[in-house]
Amino acid sequence: MGLSYILIIAAVLLLLNTYPLLVSEDLVFRSKEANLQSGVSVMVYSLSGLEQLNPENVGEAMAVAEDTGLSRVLVTDSDGLVLYDTRETGGAQGEYVFYTEIVQALLGNDAFTCAYHNGAFRSHASSPVLYHNQIIGAVYAYEYDTEQAALLTGLQDNLLRLSVGIGAVVLVLSGVLSAALTRKISELLTAIRQVRQGAYSHRMEIRGRDEIAQLGQEFNSLTDRLQTTEEIRRRFVSDASHELKTPLAAIRLLTDSILQTEGMDQATTREFVADIGAEAQRLSRITEDLLRLTRLDSGLLEKPVVVDVLPVLEQVMRMMSLLALDKDVDLTYDASGACRVLATRDEIHQVVYNLTDNALKYTPPGGAVQVSLRREGDEVVLSVEDNGVGIPEEDLPRIFQRFYRVDKARSRAAGGTGLGLSIVSDTVNKRGGTVTAENRAQGGSRFTVRWPCREEEAG
Repeated sequence: MGLSYILIIAAVLLLLNTYPLLVSEDLVFRSKEANLQSGVSVMVYSLSGLEQLNPENVGEAMAVAEDTGLSRVLVTDSDGLVLYDTRETGGAQGEYVFYTEIVQALLGNDAFTCAYHNGAFRSHASSPVLYHNQIIGAVYAYEYDTEQAALLTGLQDNLLRLSVGIGAVVLVLSGVLSAALTRKISELLTAIRQVRQGAYSHRMEIRGRDEIAQLGQEFNSLTDRLQTTEEIRRRFVSDASHELKTPLAAIRLLTDSILQTEGMDQATTREFVADIGAEAQRLSRITEDLLRLTRLDSGLLEKPVVVDVLPVLEQVMRMMSLLALDKDVDLTYDASGACRVLATRDEIHQVVYNLTDNALKYTPPGGAVQVSLRREGDEVVLSVEDNGVGIPEEDLPRIFQRFYRVDKARSRAAGGTGLGLSIVSDTVNKRGGTVTAENRAQGGSRFTVRWPCREEEAG
């Protein structure tokens, strides 16, 4: 719309700079023609009584030409020979001239031409000289006028300055109005294009409270959902492809070995099949952990309730005691105070189980794992300590990243998926808690979970 207005005004300004000038030029041309033809007619009349033209009688008769104000006056005979020339230097008297206007006059026609260029009007007029209806010569007049040309040039300059001023004002006003009317729509369109190209983190800056601002708010909300979904998808694909390829490659290698080896003894076959089963179990654990993380990322959580952590802790300790006994690791726990949090029983079980299982995996035979549960002010604190190999300081900031392992070979040999600590971190954070990891001064590591404490709900 703004562009249409600009084009219309530009057309008007173009007309303003052309039509008045053309009309003015035409008026000047007509005025020049009338004046110059009138002057030529006077000179022709003064020569019309002569039977034959020669330099002497023409000079006497043309004394009137000195008062015409013309730039140049020529008189020729019937052959085009110049008999009279008012030009003082470089005159053509005694020479033949065949200007277009003189030729037309010698043919019996009145001629007039006028042109405007280089800041001057150049006018040419001619008429035949007759004696008893016989052409005996021609009168040619030339006028070089800069005064009226200056007036026309001034008019042209004034119109141009006026047009430039109007154009500048129109452009500024059009720009301001267009920006005011279309800025928000342009921003919204730009944001939509960027999101369409995959820039899900782009957000629209919302100003005002009109309908477009409300549309921008809805767009940002939709983009938040899209970004969350895309991040979940990318993380899931990246994590799954990174971790699943190892057991899948092992299964394929083992099956190819069984198929390609002829006469394999039964014991070796059973060993290979057992290894395939172990890798399949590992795939199952990875799949379950990935699905659990996906649910956490998507926010698909069960409705929380007030859960007493102690019974869950005792259940996990009973389960893990057999594993600790098998590894010759001393597993102990202690609890004090009322420790209730807002979560689900399965989430508490998952957190305690993963931390305890992780501690047992990295504690050598003869070591010890200590689990404690206590209340500190408004927080419930769960601590899992071991005197194992500990965690390198450079790895501590990344210990809760998905699939991150300090010792990849040892972690896979222990049957870990690299997702346990990520599940713990995401689960605790979703319920408003925190989890930290640190090395103990006397060796080993300590994981500390803190939840907001909740009192028993009424009823």
